[in-house]
Amino acid sequence: MSGSAAPLVRGSALGRPLDFSYPSNRVAAAGSAGAALLALAFGRPWAQAVGVGGAAFLAWATARELDPDHPVTANAALPVAAALALLGGAGNPMAGLAVLSGVRLIAGTTGEPATRADHAGMLVQALLAGASGERAAAFLAGGAPLLTAEARSALPAAGALTPTLRQQAGFSWASALLAASVLPLAGTLTAPEAVTSVCDRAERAVRAQEVQLARHAAVLTLGAGLLSRRTRGLVPLAAALLTVAARRAGSGT
Repeated sequence: MSGSAAPLVRGSALGRPLDFSYPSNRVAAAGSAGAALLALAFGRPWAQAVGVGGAAFLAWATARELDPDHPVTANAALPVAAALALLGGAGNPMAGLAVLSGVRLIAGTTGEPATRADHAGMLVQALLAGASGERAAAFLAGGAPLLTAEARSALPAAGALTPTLRQQAGFSWASALLAASVLPLAGTLTAPEAVTSVCDRAERAVRAQEVQLARHAAVLTLGAGLLSRRTRGLVPLAAALLTVAARRAGSGT
């Protein structure tokens, strides 16, 4: 996949280490670190600064899954998420991580079928997201293995039903406005589009219909988060969807 991670992790549909020979991956590393340093410069504590950098990276990585042919959208999503996290707080990182894993599994960008370890990882992420009140993200992580073409599993879906144990603050007006600005663009986001990028670990192109399905799932997750007022943890997803929609609208595709 152009500008994607190197094929270093075998036998997993989730593992994608960064390969710094790709310019976009260098942007991800430098941009995430820069976002954290900027947060420190604005007087944020270390923990919050790391959260800002993490949100920036998750936005970049999520956009790479949703728009594998166009690293520019990921590079643009990174500062959008950093700015929103700086304004409204980074939110629960479990939401962003669960969403990233979910869209990666559905989009199938590694070319590997999900393994038992992958399904166990999705179960854990769904459990943690659900336990912290991030229900929309939990349902995406738990439901993603049911939407894959190969190696389906219903087990991770049980994690989305975990009762909330410790709910963190999940709403800010900045994150809600970002999410609300994306949803009217759902038609542009989910319209069919050709994909030419090659999978990380399979000698074939990423399947366009799987990327389209991942975009549908991402839009539904963002909508559910907005309805439940759990938008802060979905800032990386909203930033990724916004930049993908902007790219598609700008190119007329």
